[in-house]
Amino acid sequence: MPIKIPSDLPAYDVLSHEGVMVMDPDQAARQDIRPLRIALLNLMPKKIQTETQFARLIGATPLQIDLSLIRMSDHRARNTAADHMESFYRPFAEVEETGEKFDGLIITGAPIEHLPFDEVTYWDELRRVMDWTQSHVHSTFGVCWGGMAMIHHFHGVAKHLLDAKAFGCFRHRNMAPASPFLRGFSDDCVIPVSRWTEIRQDEIDARDGLTTLLHSDQVGPCLVEDPAHRALYIFNHLEYDSDTLKQEYDRDVANGTPINVPCNYYPDDDPKRPPQNRWRSHAHLLYGNWISEIYETTPYDIDQIGLSSTDLRRR
Repeated sequence: MPIKIPSDLPAYDVLSHEGVMVMDPDQAARQDIRPLRIALLNLMPKKIQTETQFARLIGATPLQIDLSLIRMSDHRARNTAADHMESFYRPFAEVEETGEKFDGLIITGAPIEHLPFDEVTYWDELRRVMDWTQSHVHSTFGVCWGGMAMIHHFHGVAKHLLDAKAFGCFRHRNMAPASPFLRGFSDDCVIPVSRWTEIRQDEIDARDGLTTLLHSDQVGPCLVEDPAHRALYIFNHLEYDSDTLKQEYDRDVANGTPINVPCNYYPDDDPKRPPQNRWRSHAHLLYGNWISEIYETTPYDIDQIGLSSTDLRRR
């Protein structure tokens, strides 16, 4: 089954040409099944690039996906056209007011790692979002800074500034081969990393209920499961395109910003050669497994998401 997105969203043409099955809302309305409702809270500056990356991954499953794009209510995007934001994104305050529920939510990263959480201009609203997920979202996936924000909010785990940017493609060990989220994963895999902060394994281990699923000896924990909050936290970037690290590197070089060549990314670490994508298959596996888990565990009646067993008995 395809992913349902508006036909005038830029991702529609990109994914159609890649062979990802997409359909517009009119086609989806003729499907006699309940699509999974997945929302993307997009905090990245390059909105179109990010929404395409995630739509590509969640749209590659056999299930029909209804993708909704959400933004912070009072934060204005400076790197994406206002008409795009107006046409395709809804502010969280509007979503919250309607009381609608979602089978899944992805909270992206944001280039604000250097700031303490409580100095982020939209931190109070993001805390509302994270609390709202407990009653209105069946499963939440926090990515990079989004994952760090969630694990800090729910468990008090701190993020720590690094002396040098973790930048490149790093090998990660599969710590939980029996996890349904890692179904089909190799014993180790390569994952792109681009961050100035880290979450430390000993601080994860000190909290009850958190399980590290993927870990790197070089850059630390990557994927953490939090069953009590029906959440996954990934601190690295399986969703990245082949050239995303190249774009970041070229940008910094052009701006005169000190930056190392991303390690283990270019052949022979030579930035004059085209980078190689060695993570694409595991990206599809992880997000496909997440969608499959949602499909198998979410209520058919979407209004039952977030209700306790006591609430359900009263209905």
